[in-house]
Amino acid sequence: MSLEIMLIVVVTAIVQSIFGAGVLLMGTPLMLLLGYPFVDVLIVLLPISLAMNIMKITKYHAHIDIALLRKVMWLALPPIAVFLFLVTHARINIGLIIGPFLLFIAFKSISATVEQILDRLMRYEKLYLVTVGVVHGTSNLGGSLLTALIHHKHYPKDVARVTIAACYCSFAVVQLLTLGVFSRQQIDIPVFGNIIYVLVATVIFELIDSTFFERIEQDRYRHIFAGFLAFSGLVLIAKSFMH
Repeated sequence: MSLEIMLIVVVTAIVQSIFGAGVLLMGTPLMLLLGYPFVDVLIVLLPISLAMNIMKITKYHAHIDIALLRKVMWLALPPIAVFLFLVTHARINIGLIIGPFLLFIAFKSISATVEQILDRLMRYEKLYLVTVGVVHGTSNLGGSLLTALIHHKHYPKDVARVTIAACYCSFAVVQLLTLGVFSRQQIDIPVFGNIIYVLVATVIFELIDSTFFERIEQDRYRHIFAGFLAFSGLVLIAKSFMH
């Protein structure tokens, strides 16, 4: 069990408990910046994301938008499996994929032009969901595009949060199955350590979820988070050219 991974788990679990996202969106670039292989990043973070989202689903399952979840399962899950297989078996510089995408997400939060591009793409929902699958399979960060689509639909808060959770669960299941079947020889994370990470994250979620969520200024968080993503993207791109 690694202390630095535990710190990342604690911080990102707190963020996800408060804002509904964070374990994958923050945890992925942080672990890559620390030099962990992409497969190891997935094996650590996916069970945590799965466990936290299952907890949300058990509380608010009646509010899931089943129609959208079906579309996600048909259109996004196959490209997730295909592109995750490709990125873990081909010699692809993952930093050069994730770095620019992090910058794109950051500019989405502060740029009207990027926001408009996504809004136009959302009009073609089937194409958009396939794009979500491709992005998530290659970078583990497609959930941000899914979240943007959910917010674009102006769902009530309970519907939005649990629908995102249900979709994230389906993502994680497909990713873990793909890794288990096709990438078993690459996995090098102790099972005991993973169990501890999941337990810590779920305890944090239970303690924080209903206590602090409404007290955070969302606009301030968006700008801070965009800055973090932009910085992480630039560092990942720089590291890619240094190897």
